[in-house]
Amino acid sequence: MRKQIFLVLIIFFGLAFIMSCKPSSKEEPLIPRDVLFGNPDKASLQISPDGQYISFLAPVNNVLNVWVAPAAEPEKAEPVTKDVNRGIRIYFWAYTNQDIVYLQDLAGDENWQVHVVNIATKEDRNLTPFEEIPGPDGKPVTLPNGKPLRPRAQIQAVSYKFPDEILIGLNNRNPQFHDLYRLNILTGDLKLIQQNDGFLGFQTDDDYHIRFAAQMTPDGGLAVLQPDGKGGWQPFDTIPMEDVMTTSLITFDKTGNVLYMIDSRGRDTAALTSVDLKTGEKKVIFESPKADVQRIMMHPVEKSIEAVAVEYLRTEWTVLDESIKGDLEYLKTVCNGDLNVTDRTLDDKYWAVAYVVDDGPVRYYLYDRTAQQARFVFTNRKDLEGLKMSKMHPVLIKSRDGLNLVSYLTLPSWKDPDNDGRPDKPLPMVLYVHGGPWARDSWGLNPTHQWLANRGYAVLSVNFRGSTGFGKAFINAGNLEWAAKMHDDLIDAVNWAVDAGIADKNKVAIMGGSYGGYATLVGMTFTPEVFACGVDIVGPSNLLTLLKSIPPYWKPQLELFATRVGDPRTEEGKKLLEERSPLTYVDRISKPLLIGQGANDPRVKQAESDQIVKAMQERNIPVTYVLYSDEGHGFARPENRLSFYAVSELFLAKHLGGRAEDIGDDFQGSTIQVPQGMEQIPGLSEALGKKQ
Repeated sequence: MRKQIFLVLIIFFGLAFIMSCKPSSKEEPLIPRDVLFGNPDKASLQISPDGQYISFLAPVNNVLNVWVAPAAEPEKAEPVTKDVNRGIRIYFWAYTNQDIVYLQDLAGDENWQVHVVNIATKEDRNLTPFEEIPGPDGKPVTLPNGKPLRPRAQIQAVSYKFPDEILIGLNNRNPQFHDLYRLNILTGDLKLIQQNDGFLGFQTDDDYHIRFAAQMTPDGGLAVLQPDGKGGWQPFDTIPMEDVMTTSLITFDKTGNVLYMIDSRGRDTAALTSVDLKTGEKKVIFESPKADVQRIMMHPVEKSIEAVAVEYLRTEWTVLDESIKGDLEYLKTVCNGDLNVTDRTLDDKYWAVAYVVDDGPVRYYLYDRTAQQARFVFTNRKDLEGLKMSKMHPVLIKSRDGLNLVSYLTLPSWKDPDNDGRPDKPLPMVLYVHGGPWARDSWGLNPTHQWLANRGYAVLSVNFRGSTGFGKAFINAGNLEWAAKMHDDLIDAVNWAVDAGIADKNKVAIMGGSYGGYATLVGMTFTPEVFACGVDIVGPSNLLTLLKSIPPYWKPQLELFATRVGDPRTEEGKKLLEERSPLTYVDRISKPLLIGQGANDPRVKQAESDQIVKAMQERNIPVTYVLYSDEGHGFARPENRLSFYAVSELFLAKHLGGRAEDIGDDFQGSTIQVPQGMEQIPGLSEALGKKQ
């Protein structure tokens, strides 16, 4: 009897101990939207070429600006730029070591202007202040709204050999083509070095010599030309259509006699290759059977290739030069996560290093190669430190025709306490579709995934066919398959999630931006029975009008769109584009839809959203339309991001049943307008009233 009692006590206390060790399934507190979608505290750590200074982006009065500090005293950082509107997102050090160059557009129009600011005087100068492009009649080229089309500057090259000068492309003569200029950042002097009357772009070297130019061929391929020494051009190479998305010229070695390329010709995945320009000898330096070469590490002066990265499920680096092997081995011990060297000094003694994880902020370090010591500088979002966040699970999903779809699944942490990627019961799910479509989803901290998971949803992102990084066969499997096999892949992923017990088949939403917005509209019209609701952000509704309204500087790439989306110049192509356009099937929309749009979007014009909203209104189909007067292709200003995600959160909570944070002050400072359907979302009308 005593033995039996003893056994019972052992079992009881054993179970009690096991239960006490089991992870809690209690709901985590709501993570405020501004923690995830507001400005980062600090980001984009860079180091001056001489190693004396560091720089980063951080807010000034809630607007991102460039800050600079002595490298040895980061705490002494001060802002050197004075943007008060959209915030700075693209910047770099000039080789003067005293100047920061940055790009800025106007209200999201992507017509970038080149600015330079001196870190000592903080004098800021716009080096490309052009406001209009003259047409053949001498009058300014205008947009459909009657406003002048502003020229667009782009950085062509920056070389340590010319500290005071950079190369830029500028379409201030012809809106379709960027002429090349040598720009003195100290004096502002612009010197034309190559007029462009038909090239997609140029390849230049560190001596600012133009080495190659590229043109699209009628079949969607690429012709690579080189100067003939007589002021003209001669053929150098040809890249077939099937390799265009996976083959490109990268850079040159120190002598300028060896060209490095990412090249998929003769193979599926893109390899790192070299071409001896004197002998014509070609070599494969590195290739992976699973994924394309994505990035390279190169010595800043010697121009030797030191390491290459491929990304299948996660980023993996392979060392090619033994001189940095010890550095990367040490850096792997500093922090968990995917490593990225973001900047290097000219003497290569110091590196700026970032570590990406899936459940916390990015961690930035300064690495001293001589001492082999990494010094922590900051994380990009301090408020995320210590928060319980969800893990992102890479998963492979088979398409119905046998393709491997690399996908990423995030679950509410309390619904997956053992982190096995399977909830205790099916959850409402958001299928979050990436843009492009020639882009990809990746592992790491994804604010949208964390936000939705924290609200109680499973979140699934799928690298459908046409996504980049997985070889040319995978990309080309998406040719002419918009709203067809590309969408089938998304439906296959939803079915996988339902069959695996992850998703409640009656509570699946589709959401995304750009192509992801288009996919949302396709989901609402082509497969309305699959989705409970949809959130479309700057998505095209009509492929014909989309291709007719592309920016002028995209028109030289029209063959790319014709061979991969559909040809708007032929009757057969027009028919295909119409058949693949959600607007054609607007009558089929039967589930709630939320649309977000920037009024100045140069890629997907406001008309794309306007026309489907109008068509739904005419048919008395409910829709909520959110518009921003100072945004373009996506929402750059944090005030606008917060307001849209506040609306989206209430929308999803109503139709999927997840948790929601009150709107609170998230409309303050935004330019949010709701031209249609504010009554469809609880609390939206009241919040707009308070804002006004």
